[in-house]
Amino acid sequence: MDETGALTAEEEPGYGIGAVSRRLGVPAPTLRTWNLRYGIGPSRRSPGGHRRYDTADLLRLEEMNRLIHSGVAPAEAARRALRLRGVPPDVEAAGRTQAPARPDGRPGPDEQIRTAGQVPSAARLARAALTLDGRAVDAGLATALARHGVAWTWEHLVCPAFGTICRRQAETGAAVDVEHLFSDRLLAALHPLAERPERPVNVRPVLLACAEDEQHTLPVHALAAALSVHRRVETRVLGARTPYPALADAMRRLGPSVVFVWSQQAATGDPAPLAALPALRPPARVVIGGPGWWGELPARIARLSSLDEAVSLIATAALD
Repeated sequence: MDETGALTAEEEPGYGIGAVSRRLGVPAPTLRTWNLRYGIGPSRRSPGGHRRYDTADLLRLEEMNRLIHSGVAPAEAARRALRLRGVPPDVEAAGRTQAPARPDGRPGPDEQIRTAGQVPSAARLARAALTLDGRAVDAGLATALARHGVAWTWEHLVCPAFGTICRRQAETGAAVDVEHLFSDRLLAALHPLAERPERPVNVRPVLLACAEDEQHTLPVHALAAALSVHRRVETRVLGARTPYPALADAMRRLGPSVVFVWSQQAATGDPAPLAALPALRPPARVVIGGPGWWGELPARIARLSSLDEAVSLIATAALD
């Protein structure tokens, strides 16, 4: 105890993961994930060698939990929490996941992604995801988006990397954790880009949604980011599993210029419900995308085959 009566670090009690989970209301597996991905974890050991959380760790976790509940992406919440006063600087350094070095002491290829500011190949980005190196995935995506934009990054990096991850899943029956990490980091990179652009060119927003029961949302978020960054088009994203009655209500409230609906799987790709979407005045152009759609399309509904085509058509229609 110091002269003010406060406990010193050596005297502070340690907390096990169960106690921290109950205190914060955060499941223990989530706490372990935060530790592995972001370095937000226990910084002390008990006399028996068990990892323990101290007071500074708890403050940091409480801040991260608060930020996530306020809508901040987990990676950004972790970065802010690590900057809290009273958190030892060596804890932040210890939380940085390091890729294995080569025998000659040079950094490995995934470490080069983080430090060299290089646009990685799709194979290298996939390998970073397969090793659960979230920092390398973050760095690779950020560099590619800054240098080449959303459409190029999507077509040349994201889709091929996802192809590698999906093949690994098909071959091994595993890698769901890899898909989740890669999806999480991609969403964190796209969300800031999809914010309302300065001086948007469209008066009426573009409405983007997934088909009813469709859970694959990444293409919708990529389209929103591309429209905002490349064409200054304002969008509203309704996200996954949007019931068609809810989409119709949103159309009536917002009066969008364009409505885009995504289907990834045939189970969600029946186009018949699209015919019941409301006719607005002024009219809204309804377009669809994704490999899930099947059957004959209702009249006046166009199907788009690529991100570039979607950006071009929607940006033009949004000005009408």
